[in-house]
Amino acid sequence: MTDATPAPRARFSLIGPGIVVAATGVGAGDLVATLVAGSKYGYALLWAAVVGAVVKAALAEGAGRWTLASGRTLFDGWSSLPGAIGTRGAKLNWATAYFALYVVIWGFVYGATAMTASALPLAALFPALDLKTWGVINGLIGLGLVWFGGYGLFERVMAALVGVMFVTVVGLAVIVAPDVPRLLTGLWPTLPPGSAFYTLGLIGGVGGTITMAAYGYWLNAKGWKGPEWMATMRLDNRVAYVVTGVFVIAMLVVGAELLHAGGVALAGGDRGLLDLDRVLRERFGPVVSVMFLIGFWATSFTSLIGVWQGVSLLFADFWAHMTDRTADEAARGQHSRAARGYMLWLTFPPIALLFLDRPFALIVAYGVLGSLFMPFLAGTLIWLLNSGRTPPQWRNGWLSNGLLAAAALLFAVLAGKEIAGLF
Repeated sequence: MTDATPAPRARFSLIGPGIVVAATGVGAGDLVATLVAGSKYGYALLWAAVVGAVVKAALAEGAGRWTLASGRTLFDGWSSLPGAIGTRGAKLNWATAYFALYVVIWGFVYGATAMTASALPLAALFPALDLKTWGVINGLIGLGLVWFGGYGLFERVMAALVGVMFVTVVGLAVIVAPDVPRLLTGLWPTLPPGSAFYTLGLIGGVGGTITMAAYGYWLNAKGWKGPEWMATMRLDNRVAYVVTGVFVIAMLVVGAELLHAGGVALAGGDRGLLDLDRVLRERFGPVVSVMFLIGFWATSFTSLIGVWQGVSLLFADFWAHMTDRTADEAARGQHSRAARGYMLWLTFPPIALLFLDRPFALIVAYGVLGSLFMPFLAGTLIWLLNSGRTPPQWRNGWLSNGLLAAAALLFAVLAGKEIAGLF
């Protein structure tokens, strides 16, 4: 530890990477899913949203614990698993080959998706520019931020946007005046008729993306390295997913009080938030509407820049392993050639998808690979954290194994449902 690195005991002043990973995982689509849950079932599925936050916290804690305890990156862990592909000395195994395929196809489609989601509220606020133009502007701003700025600037921007999200989302929940006794009844697990798969989706969908795998990379970028930072990391992770839980509960309140009571239905996907904006404008006036659209943009843009920064670090680590330049790539981090190359991949090729109908085959591949990532992450963490690759004192206990196994099973079921739906 260098002299410039703060002591681990100064914990409350150091919270950061957890908020980054949690905010990146909560996108506009997740807020819509929670709103729809509230509009369909009132507070009945509140417990599922809370369980979802606990499951994601366990996954992020596993990724962070692996990095701090082993001193190795998550991709390094994947590359150590058996199952080499090709001839003697091949650099790919089943895990790294899946990641390589995933990160290329998923990144191409996600780039267009993230730019569109960030553009929707801005096009509603400033209709002089169309949706595609706003999408390109958001992509270029995100690229510039992660290209030229370091982790410190990135974290500060994310923290500011989370503040905007918090004020907006919690403020909406306060405005619609929740029925607190009825809200508390939603903590008791129940399954309304026809809600089984919807409940699984709510547990699995809020706050979970590939950027959970980037948590360890952000810990390193923050300067938290080694087991002595374990308690700090765990506090950081808990605080982050408490905040995520508050977001989820607040949006469920809005769905239950504003939409369920009024029988209002939302469009699917990110555009459902524009339907909510119209309801807010009619009921509360333009000031609340504008504040909500700003919060909508902050939610979408945190996901955009989180992926641009975090997944680029993952890709750089993959490229370093493939080219035997691990030390050089690790030293340069987000400013390495590989990381910057992936940032460009996330930005410019996807712009074409903003102006073209997306090819069906590409969307199917995106859906299949994306649905399989979370069970892949949970399963490989169980493997790594129960093996000799992890020092004995930091291996999984019964609680960690139980939560990660539950996550793997949950996401496997959701993956099967998603893949079946694609065909």
